[in-house]
Amino acid sequence: MNKMKKMLMLVAVFCFAAAGPVQAKDAIVMDGSTTVGPIAKSFAAYFTKNTGVQVTVSESGSGNGAKSLINGACDIANMSRPMKEKEANAAKAKGIDPVEHVVALDGLSVVVHPSNYVAALKIEQIRDIYTGKVTNWSKVGGPNAKIVVIQRESNSGTQDSFRKLVVGKGNPVTKRAETQASNGAVKSRVASTPAAIGFIGLGFVDDSVKPLIVNGVEPSEETVKNGSYPVARPLFMYTNGQPAGVVKEFIDLPKTDDGKRMISELGYVNRY
Repeated sequence: MNKMKKMLMLVAVFCFAAAGPVQAKDAIVMDGSTTVGPIAKSFAAYFTKNTGVQVTVSESGSGNGAKSLINGACDIANMSRPMKEKEANAAKAKGIDPVEHVVALDGLSVVVHPSNYVAALKIEQIRDIYTGKVTNWSKVGGPNAKIVVIQRESNSGTQDSFRKLVVGKGNPVTKRAETQASNGAVKSRVASTPAAIGFIGLGFVDDSVKPLIVNGVEPSEETVKNGSYPVARPLFMYTNGQPAGVVKEFIDLPKTDDGKRMISELGYVNRY
């Protein structure tokens, strides 16, 4: 073997040794939806306790979760809507392969103040309220009071889902609508405002607000699961490529008995 071949072999061996075996991740970073947030945080606490792997969860909204995955800033993007085509294209341009995982189902609860004696609305009536065609509760069987319309910010997956499921494509939300930054903020605003209407994930509903019956169907675990409640959607976690190692273990939690229990306890609906 001549000197040049020996040198090339030594370089190859050195590079292989330097690269070494792929190390298991000792941390998982998550970012995205405030709706998926409670599931992610519950899973994170459970996973860290049982594996020792540290899991951090940020709740900057579905759109920012997608951006974080695209920019390599997180391992898992939590999203309350599917990734948009422009986001998928941006990911592809950066060599990122977003893979979708449905972790749970959720009903979008249309909520009002508990003192409001309106108990049920049709999709068309809610659409008319959000597009500004109806501005007083008296027009839909309620008190003579100007409706305070509450929506989410444009980066919100919950806002995006509500627009698709209720408002309709191409229909602008009234300019009078107030914008809140999270499910919790919407709930607080509606709970403190007798004439308000808003929408929040099923898991956020408590006695401080009243969920409306929509098209004759009450939002519940059963009606979301059987598809009869009309304002329902899947919730997602996205990874870069098919997950492996501890990320796969984490992503697979919704299929486990403990994962299903946590999802149900939080007020969401199991997909598996």
